[in-house]
Amino acid sequence: MTGGTRGATIGRAFPMLAPRLRYLLDALLCAAALVGTGCGGSDEAERVGEQPARPTDEDPRPEPEPADPEGPAPALPPGRTAVVLLGTGTPNVDPERSGPCVAVVVDDVPYLVDMGPGLVRRAEAARRNGIDALDVARLSRVFVTHLHSDHTVGFPDLLYTPWVLGREEPLEVWGPPGIEEMAEHVREAWREDVRVRLDGLEPANRGGYGVVAHAVEPGVVYRDERVRVTAFPVRHGSWEHAYGYRFDTPGRSVVISGDTAPSDEVARACDGCDVLVHEVYSEARSRQAPEAWRRYHAAFHTSSSELAEVASAARPALLVLYHHLLWGASPEDLVAEVREGWDGNVVFGRDLGVH
Repeated sequence: MTGGTRGATIGRAFPMLAPRLRYLLDALLCAAALVGTGCGGSDEAERVGEQPARPTDEDPRPEPEPADPEGPAPALPPGRTAVVLLGTGTPNVDPERSGPCVAVVVDDVPYLVDMGPGLVRRAEAARRNGIDALDVARLSRVFVTHLHSDHTVGFPDLLYTPWVLGREEPLEVWGPPGIEEMAEHVREAWREDVRVRLDGLEPANRGGYGVVAHAVEPGVVYRDERVRVTAFPVRHGSWEHAYGYRFDTPGRSVVISGDTAPSDEVARACDGCDVLVHEVYSEARSRQAPEAWRRYHAAFHTSSSELAEVASAARPALLVLYHHLLWGASPEDLVAEVREGWDGNVVFGRDLGVH
């Protein structure tokens, strides 16, 4: 019996229901026929239920890069040298601030200071914001201020992740005494990982997993055609060896304090430098902290009023605050505290900021 015969039979038996039943029956028969020759409707009607093809695991189309939640970084400053903040945080787990790391970029060559947690992914974020020099495969030089964990737990990440992603040269590390032993321990801890990557199916190169560590004393520790790097001692509590670094590049001088109590060495190293990147804590809010922590920070770090004194002696063209301990102060509060004692150009450093 055809669909038309069935509809006629139902119409004779149930005259009042015939129009609705015929409609439903025709719809069911039409749906069944879609797998065959169709129902004779228009092409447009047949396309209504189509869905766009979805990528599969075999789909060769690349996944789009997600937008950077931090937003685009500021434009590179004019000239050959830029200071990029890859991490401005402290041991406090603030998701907005990765561990301490500053990149001095000269002619598309990056020179890093410190290896705080998250630095490799911050470098990739900076690359996506337009700073091609911070492609992770280019991260091969780092200067360490001291061996506190928040400045060094990114060591294995900086050593191995860029290698896995294509770096072909060893990582070179300059730092205070103890850096060579730390490098050797990192290598030993990941020895099996390196073996599997080299001897397994992964097409790993045999150059980028090495590390060359240099224990240095104050003075000029590195020089090439783009930059001269000078280490100078700072006072960081009970650490016997803690350094800041000065970078002299074509047309620019940059000083990075590392962790330090107020120090004449920082002022002498800067001496009118173009950029001074300096740690700081909020003096006003520190009064609310427990006494033990107030004693600790007074010995190991620099308060906002103390930094104003250092900046007055150092005379930088730009003072960038980093490794900030806020204790609930806002960035504006902290800058205002520094400005109470120094009227120069000062900014609150943020991750991925460019100066």
